Amino acid sequence: MTLKDRIISDMTAAMKAKDAARTSTLRMVKAAITNREKEGGAPLTDEDVMKLLRSQLKQRRDSVEQYQKAGRQDLADKETTEIGVIEEYLPQAASESEIEQAVADAIAETGATSMKDMGAVMKGAMAKLAGKNADGKIVSDTVKQKLAG
Repeated sequence: MTLKDRIISDMTAAMKAKDAARTSTLRMVKAAITNREKEGGAPLTDEDVMKLLRSQLKQRRDSVEQYQKAGRQDLADKETTEIGVIEEYLPQAASESEIEQAVADAIAETGATSMKDMGAVMKGAMAKLAGKNADGKIVSDTVKQKLAG
């Protein structure tokens, strides 16, 4: 069963269980998948669906941050619930130690010494973390911390 099929199947189950939050989140994800397929003109692979899910996660995390700054905890909670549903379809997130190790390896490989080398380090670290569902913002913060000394 493809990831897309699993999402559709789980959406149907959530509808039958009358789980409104899960149903609405999975509907949004399914709509995003359908839109991306129409844009590309071909069905998405599981890897493409994972990229789309990571993008959806990033959008939700940014929204939570904005809602909290604006004092709208009700909306932040809704987005947090959606994050939980989407994360079920992605591999386990990379741990802090895995991220630090990947960044350290990337710095060693590139010979980076200053913030000017951040792009190369990020590229290397993200390549090492491929398939581990690493949050780019956390990786970026770790790279800045290590390069700043």
